[in-house]
Amino acid sequence: MAGYQNIFTQIQVIADPEDGVPLRSSSYGRSGQPFLSYWLGKIGSAQVGPVYLGGLGLTSLFFGFIAIEIIGLNMWASVGWDPIKFIVHLPWLSLNPPLPKYGLQIMPPLQEGGWWLITGFFLTASLLLWWLRTYRRARQLGLGTHVAWAFASAIWLYLVLGFIRPIMIGSWSEAVPFGIFPHLDWTNNFSLMHGNLFYNPFHCLSIAFLYGSALLFAMHGATILAVTRYGGDRELDQISDRGTASERAALFWRWTMGFNATMESIHRWAWWFAILTPLTGGIGILLTGTVVDQWRDWAVLHHYAFPDPYIAPSLPN
Repeated sequence: MAGYQNIFTQIQVIADPEDGVPLRSSSYGRSGQPFLSYWLGKIGSAQVGPVYLGGLGLTSLFFGFIAIEIIGLNMWASVGWDPIKFIVHLPWLSLNPPLPKYGLQIMPPLQEGGWWLITGFFLTASLLLWWLRTYRRARQLGLGTHVAWAFASAIWLYLVLGFIRPIMIGSWSEAVPFGIFPHLDWTNNFSLMHGNLFYNPFHCLSIAFLYGSALLFAMHGATILAVTRYGGDRELDQISDRGTASERAALFWRWTMGFNATMESIHRWAWWFAILTPLTGGIGILLTGTVVDQWRDWAVLHHYAFPDPYIAPSLPN
């Protein structure tokens, strides 16, 4: 087992492809003939397929395809249908929401936000259907639904940005455009208009959970890679039958931090930190412009920031 040490030297199990546990109930069967891939086996399981899409999965992909097509064709049209310009300028192209004068109008002119609304409908439907598919797949396989609720946290932030907050303010123009750099520009302008999001406490929490997630996953990943030579990657076995890998990993963290998470609890820590990132971020965005208009003024009022950022406060004698 000395060679079974890290992601670059791991042993690949070569066997006949396996379909997995039988489905409890389903209107569709698994599709595709499974096969093995050496290079995929370098970073994960070597087996590809079979795939289960079902009615929800197929409908979700269809709606998502329509949304991407509308975005792509509008961007292509904006450069005069020139394929070279489309490729070169793609990061800067966008499909924008309706102008402020249209408010929450259901169907503004197509070229003035109508396409954005249609795209938003299909993209949102695609995400919600995929969430439902994720939930049902977990239930039919006898799993917990933790993945579905983590996905729901990300969908929450998406809905706040493009649906819930614009409705609360009364204008679709408050929503985020579709596009790479236009999306970033929107974020920058949004922060500037509302007194710097860095003074938004929920934004601070979101960043803390984001960095915390990265730290927790790095700590856990490094620990398991460090004990793969002792079978530490077989975590379920280690949880129920404590062995050399689990003992060494636990001892390392007791020595360095004074305590250690278990092989089960570290995943709960990481799960909570990860889902709280978009959850708190969405709350912060939702409060911006609805409850608090200028975050720096709010921060000064609540002694969260200095009144003058360029003059340090005098210390008491």
